[in-house]
Amino acid sequence: MDLNTENPAVAHYLIDTYNKYIDMGVDAFRVDTVKHVSRYDFNKYFIPAWKNRGGSNFYIFGEVATRYRDVWNSGIPAISTPFYTWKESKAYPGDNVDDYAANKASVEQNWADNSTTAGQPTSNNAILNGNSYHTPDYSMKSGLDVIDFPMHWAFKTAKEAFGMRSGDQYYNDATWNVTYVDSHDYAPDQAPENERFAGTQDTWAENLDLLFTFRGIPAIFYGSEIEFQKGAVIDPGPTKPLSETGRAYYGDHLEGSVTVQDYGKYTNATGQLADSLNYPLAQHIRKLNLMRRAIPALQKGQYSTENVSGELAFKRRYTDASSGIDSFVLVTISGDAQFTGIPNGTYVDAVTGDTKTVTNGTITLNCSGKGNARVYVLNGSGKIGDTGTYLK
Repeated sequence: MDLNTENPAVAHYLIDTYNKYIDMGVDAFRVDTVKHVSRYDFNKYFIPAWKNRGGSNFYIFGEVATRYRDVWNSGIPAISTPFYTWKESKAYPGDNVDDYAANKASVEQNWADNSTTAGQPTSNNAILNGNSYHTPDYSMKSGLDVIDFPMHWAFKTAKEAFGMRSGDQYYNDATWNVTYVDSHDYAPDQAPENERFAGTQDTWAENLDLLFTFRGIPAIFYGSEIEFQKGAVIDPGPTKPLSETGRAYYGDHLEGSVTVQDYGKYTNATGQLADSLNYPLAQHIRKLNLMRRAIPALQKGQYSTENVSGELAFKRRYTDASSGIDSFVLVTISGDAQFTGIPNGTYVDAVTGDTKTVTNGTITLNCSGKGNARVYVLNGSGKIGDTGTYLK
């Protein structure tokens, strides 16, 4: 079914429908197949209405399924991932009227105005200024964030996905991108078919390190924590029973009981649930989650690779004077790295608890083993979580 979203009557019906979910307590929307709806209509109708109903912090992100290792989809911005993160930069005839003909003309003109990459806006909202966090400029932010399809498509390895940061300038703020390795639809582009991620477990661990420490909001497809249905075709159509697909029923792996004490802390797990929780990648995600929750720079920080040597290494910072937060962190994954020109002080590794004192603006971090990482926090509080198979 294809809804005529250019028709104001359809737009208002959809707004009213979604508003009912907000009224029921839903606090975020994932919007499917975004690139089949004009950005003009999102900016005119949907985003303002949902933000008005859910509040300015109501989070909306869209699936702009481009399936390219390029920020531009066939060179056409209007169907590309970062395009939807921006407001319109000019007026259109349908802006202030609820008229079908005017709205349709505006949609068509918006497409024509964005048929090439020339003149597309750029932003440094995700990038540190040296070592300093700067207040993001959201004056042209649409309010719709996106699944990072270019990064997803490159996640054969963490190094390849990390390389997609070269397109971050074209998002209004890539810090808000939703990042994942595989999903209910796709694995990265190395898969012969649309299948669940089939890489080795240490490749999974390394990918997860990047997801949870680099910019963006990590999303995990159910079962990835135990490599559930690894390599299985996600949707083979009617040729196989559900149990043999990448979307197979997962509930059996959650049978059992557990006593939860706090975020990421539990005891007395039993049954298959205990087996799932004890799986190496499940424990890996648990430690990464605990670190991310405890270190604001990993959640919201801008990043930089300036004066950083190392294949998977970067620095991040988040500062909020109103709440007294100033969080600065150095990260290297699966290898050594050197950072120069950084603030002097005491850095503590959240992975191991190791402490290093910097007096000359330079630090070398040693990290061996694929999937291992070092996460040194300026004035950090110590080791977070338990040593695991990969983070050690």
